[in-house]
Amino acid sequence: MGVSGKLVSTIDIKSDGDVFHEIFRERPHHISDMSPDYIKNVDLHDGEWGTVGSIIFWNYTHDGKECVAKEIIEGIDEEKKSVTFKVIEGDLLEVYDSFKLTVHVDTNGNDNMVTWTLEYVKKNEDAPDPQSLMDFCLAVTKDIETHHLNN
Repeated sequence: MGVSGKLVSTIDIKSDGDVFHEIFRERPHHISDMSPDYIKNVDLHDGEWGTVGSIIFWNYTHDGKECVAKEIIEGIDEEKKSVTFKVIEGDLLEVYDSFKLTVHVDTNGNDNMVTWTLEYVKKNEDAPDPQSLMDFCLAVTKDIETHHLNN
């Protein structure tokens, strides 16, 4: 088994944190309109939007490469405003044995923070840490924020 790791990064947003959580919980298919440079398409493959156990298929551009990911919604916590996705197929599993992404929103009046947590197991110790994917998640977060501030 490979080396496990975890990356956590937090970013402040000026847009509504509740809306941000709602987008990842039940409207991820709208993200391609908000962040078209990164997210090309999001389709529901099984289940219903916003439901644990549903399977979502992402087409995205990462480091200039067209990529895909099939993810299962592993958890939704309304109280903590978090959604956890587990990658079950796609480009990431060429480098990692397992990969989970959790997006969590802290709301406090006008102060909203988005925390991304990437948990992974590398196929081998030479595999890179997914820092460029964390940068990707933060860029998508900023795109969503900009979209909502402009609309």
